[in-house]
Amino acid sequence: MRTTFPTSVSAADMTAAAQDYTQRGWTVAETANGLSLITDEDLSAIEVTGELAAEVRRFLRANNLSGPVIEIPGAERREIHLVTGVRKAALAFAALREAGATVYTDGAGISLPPTQLSAGSACWGVAPAEARWVPPVVAISAAVRAATTAHHAKLTIAC
Repeated sequence: MRTTFPTSVSAADMTAAAQDYTQRGWTVAETANGLSLITDEDLSAIEVTGELAAEVRRFLRANNLSGPVIEIPGAERREIHLVTGVRKAALAFAALREAGATVYTDGAGISLPPTQLSAGSACWGVAPAEARWVPPVVAISAAVRAATTAHHAKLTIAC
């Protein structure tokens, strides 16, 4: 189920969304366009794009590892997976970056629904209320590794 907001989000809707995020223990800042999650040592985010995003989502769903996912509108599929367990994840972050993922940590801001972006509104692909947890970064790293391994195997077979 996707949570979206109309183009002109009311102040009441924005306040309600901010309160919900704050009650989850997330650090949230209000911006000119909406709300921004401020990453920290407890909650960070991993962005994957294109076919990799689709493969990662399938892997997580198949293994019951799905957590909150923000979908960013645009020409190419972009998904931002919220993650925990970042304190001891230096190797996982390095592997994710090497695979082409973008890692948001250490105070980086992430657009949260109902934020308005140039191509439309950020929306929940998997809303926090629908997710059973916020997965550790190693779960997303495993999904990316599985997706890239499967992609390389397909290329090898095709050649």
